[in-house]
Amino acid sequence: MTTPFYRLPYEQRRDRLATTRHLTGAQLAIVARQRQSADEELIENYLTTYGLPEGVAVNLRVDGRSVAVPMVTEEPSVIAAASNGGRLLTSDRGITTTVARRELMGQIVCQHVRQPAVLKAWVQAHQAAILKVADAAHPTLLTHGGGARSIRVRVLPDDWVSIDLFIDVGEAMGANLVNTLTEAVADYLRPQIDGEVLMSILSNYATHSLVTARCAVPVDPLKTATLAGATVAERICAASDFAQVDPYRAATHNKGIMNGIDAVVLAMGNDWRAVESGAHAYASRHGQYRGLSRWWLDGAILHGELTLPLALGFVGGATRVFPLVAVNQQIAQVTSARELMRVTAALGLAQNVAALRALVTEGIQRGHMHLQLKSLALSVGATPAEVPAVVARLQERQPTTAQAQAALRAVRQANLTNKG
Repeated sequence: MTTPFYRLPYEQRRDRLATTRHLTGAQLAIVARQRQSADEELIENYLTTYGLPEGVAVNLRVDGRSVAVPMVTEEPSVIAAASNGGRLLTSDRGITTTVARRELMGQIVCQHVRQPAVLKAWVQAHQAAILKVADAAHPTLLTHGGGARSIRVRVLPDDWVSIDLFIDVGEAMGANLVNTLTEAVADYLRPQIDGEVLMSILSNYATHSLVTARCAVPVDPLKTATLAGATVAERICAASDFAQVDPYRAATHNKGIMNGIDAVVLAMGNDWRAVESGAHAYASRHGQYRGLSRWWLDGAILHGELTLPLALGFVGGATRVFPLVAVNQQIAQVTSARELMRVTAALGLAQNVAALRALVTEGIQRGHMHLQLKSLALSVGATPAEVPAVVARLQERQPTTAQAQAALRAVRQANLTNKG
């Protein structure tokens, strides 16, 4: 009988893939070069480590202090846009932020509940006891200032009931903590439920972990060579308004914001997928998907505001596993989960204004293409030293791979001639 793939030692898994998927020697060399033995225990069926570039966004001022923000992304223009946005939003305080609270929510999902109103009344009457049960499931959480904070019951159609437990998880990422406490509460509640507990699980729609980033800046710095700052600001506001009425535009509007936020979340060892799902759910909270940010004019001052759920952790999870996370926390000078939430939201607002300004003035492609050309040059085999010369030869608006290869050959031929 064939041994299951996941039970094979690393070398046999690699060799089986190489044989069945016809990997070349050069491809296997790449796999070997990127392999990190420490990563083998993190995921099942480990093959190699897939790296992404990390850079630093600069020019940001958040709550009165200058911030450098590490970002991990494969998209060429993201960090440049964030840095440009930070420059545009410079003021005495820069971008200001607020975090009202930081709590995660776990759901105890019940189905076939015959008397939901009775269950709801019982839970509300015994809230203090239920919270004690939750805290007893992970008592060390209390020593760090955290713990179960409140409970809510939502009666939903078709005999569904969601019992929602809100938990302050301290500085931790908290997913496992929430699941542990929620399962303990589910066991305690089972005798009172005239139905069935279907599941107990964290919700990534973190409406009790909202962060808001705001700015108010003069319009003049927004000007371009051909447009006055006031005109640019008016167009930014119009683009913002359109994202509130058209979900097709809102999806791309929010994707631009998440370009920056995801890159910071990755650099800080947090779960960017959870952040994405929560942000998009929040964008739909009024029954239609809308832009997460709003921009408006008050005289000659442009105002911006971005609110979204950001349930980020400062300790635990991947933050303990990847050494660069501690380095990145030091670069950003963040020392708590709340500070990380503030910096991340501010970065998202800066990313947004840079994208909107580009869209309503010269268009998004001009800035994108210069950096895309570098990627194209590298993709055809140019060395870092050859990239500038290859890019200089690519005159077409949308150059092809064949044109990039021809440019590289010309650069190398020119270099040989010069050496001769």
